[in-house]
Amino acid sequence: MGTLSGIFRILLLVVLCAFATGGPSRLALSAGIIETSVFAVPGVAVDVTAPDATSAKNQALVDAQMKAFVLLAERLGTPGLAQEVSKFDTKQVLTYLKSLSIEEELISPGRYQGKLTVRFLPDKIRALYRDYGVKVSAEQGPSFLILPVWTADGVQVLWSDTPWQRAFKSLNAQQSAIPLFVPLGDAEDRSTLSVTDVINDDKVKLEAIRRRYDASVVVVAYGEAAAGGVRGRLFGESPLGRLNFDKVYIAETGTIDDSAALAAQRFHAVMLEKWRSGGYQVATEGGGDGAGEQGNVLSVSVPFAGPSEWNGLRSRILSTPGILGLDVSTLGGDGAVVNLSYAGTLEDMQSSFQATGLQLARVGGVWVVTQL
Repeated sequence: MGTLSGIFRILLLVVLCAFATGGPSRLALSAGIIETSVFAVPGVAVDVTAPDATSAKNQALVDAQMKAFVLLAERLGTPGLAQEVSKFDTKQVLTYLKSLSIEEELISPGRYQGKLTVRFLPDKIRALYRDYGVKVSAEQGPSFLILPVWTADGVQVLWSDTPWQRAFKSLNAQQSAIPLFVPLGDAEDRSTLSVTDVINDDKVKLEAIRRRYDASVVVVAYGEAAAGGVRGRLFGESPLGRLNFDKVYIAETGTIDDSAALAAQRFHAVMLEKWRSGGYQVATEGGGDGAGEQGNVLSVSVPFAGPSEWNGLRSRILSTPGILGLDVSTLGGDGAVVNLSYAGTLEDMQSSFQATGLQLARVGGVWVVTQL
């Protein structure tokens, strides 16, 4: 018990430090705060029973940090790395801890239930992962805004509390190397986009919700109960390549919620694999031809008035159907030259740009992308 008390004293100092320093940078949305650091793990759930509430809370704080340490390795590293760091003892893991903060808690006699955000020291984590041959970049990949459409009894729903929605939210992948967001589903979201708009592929309304969350791309994920599990389907273009998922996922527990969670985890895992490998071809699992496709490459000039406009143009270009990737060749104060990878013909790409409010035209022998 003396060892646990010593560990708890260290953890308490770390928690207090988080509040004293104000914590890391965060993105504020209308319904709360979203953690944005890639070295933070929010939503770590703990449920501990002990002879008394104080002991339960002490142990829960330790458990949360240990659990987050493995989760971080899964998100930023590989399953093999996660397995290796799971062997670390508490004293070892504590040296990598930056801060802890409590999101919510429920304390009762002999029991502690809560959710915590656990933050780790970036330099120390990078050095640790490097020892295992895993390089962690400070740069995040393109962000995905997931619209989880669930089908039950022949009815498709978007803004309801469904197993499919809960599955993607439970990933807590906002600060991942490939950030993944689920819309808040508040009044503004509901007035902007309906499930009918999604099914009909209303590009104007889909673009509006993408802009609200400043995501690189909007992806519609279709889910439904099937064959003892959940069938997950995702199709379309993304900055990481063409998405082609169609598979029934069955969790060991056999429950719909766990099967839905398994499908969401697999989707995100494939995105992470694509980002780390740099092979942005076809992200596929289950149905489809599964053939890799590099696409064509075109050098394009993108004029802009400033950094803010450039960021917006870059996001819109990457979210254009058919665009597989964007590599910056040169970047100045008033424009950039980029190499666009795209699927299909040049005419297809021009039509796709027009649908998203952009124009691709040849000006003086140079291809240029401008806003309509």
